[in-house]
Amino acid sequence: MDIAGSRIMVIGGAGLLGSHITDQLTEENVSEIIVLDNFVRGTRNNLEQALQCPRVKVIEGDITNLAQLREAMEGIDYVFHLAALWLHQCVENPRDCLAVNVVGTYNVVETCQQMGVKKVIYSSSASVYGDAISIPMTEEHPFNNRTLYGASKIAGEQFFRAFNEMYGLNYVGHRYMNIYGSRMDYRGAYVSVIMKVLDRIDQGLPPIIFGDGSQSYDFVYVEDVARANILSLKSNVSDEFFNIGMGVKTSINELVHILLEITGSDLQPEYRPQEQMFVTHRVGSTEKAERMFGFRARVPLEEGLRSVVEWRRQDQRRALGEQV
Repeated sequence: MDIAGSRIMVIGGAGLLGSHITDQLTEENVSEIIVLDNFVRGTRNNLEQALQCPRVKVIEGDITNLAQLREAMEGIDYVFHLAALWLHQCVENPRDCLAVNVVGTYNVVETCQQMGVKKVIYSSSASVYGDAISIPMTEEHPFNNRTLYGASKIAGEQFFRAFNEMYGLNYVGHRYMNIYGSRMDYRGAYVSVIMKVLDRIDQGLPPIIFGDGSQSYDFVYVEDVARANILSLKSNVSDEFFNIGMGVKTSINELVHILLEITGSDLQPEYRPQEQMFVTHRVGSTEKAERMFGFRARVPLEEGLRSVVEWRRQDQRRALGEQV
């Protein structure tokens, strides 16, 4: 699919993944890139690099505001839809989850259809699978989800399927594994295990591992995930869902020890009784994405984590400089 000269909207474009997609879109021959974000979790700092490109425009808006969404999407050719409340926010605020992830996503789907958008790339989640019944999980793995967040992502998937059937709306959905990379939130209430470990190391405290640390996940670098989004947009694929990950199993024990090595720390992990965890094992098969639109993750975990540690140090120094 030729996207040259097109106008592209990135909904949730100031977040971790959205900002990297926006960065990579500036390297494409498109006429305009519009970021729509409510800046609840995304930040303008994340768009610092992208905004050096004059073709990037930012609109502060919300997918729950249908009139605003319709106005912003006038004349848009392609859409990336990433806006969502995260898993823990959905636990604490179930009705907000419904309003944003379900009704908000329906607003996006309906508006894309009404405005004649040519193709939508939808950010779903591997949360739809729940705990793995078998590893690696293919896209045929049953929906074993038991979280509200996962339920909301399943609802979004079904909206896209229905609108494709009823109106021919082209879309591709991505079920992300554990995304990490520069611009990860490390100051908010909901931070990843990587940032929690680095926080403890910075404080000279042993990283905490709940349970025996054998829980295993598929960690994939954010720039690889952004590239997958653009590859799938430019492909002729439609009405399909894909796992986006490394396809590599990494235990929490392995992750913590890599971070200790990168930071040069001689701390030893502290093991505590297992807390409630939504998922304990999740590794995705990425064969379908490679076969259908040529995506394969490139950045090994240790290399990616080194870049995260370096970015975090620079970001902390910058924040201190701003305070002074």
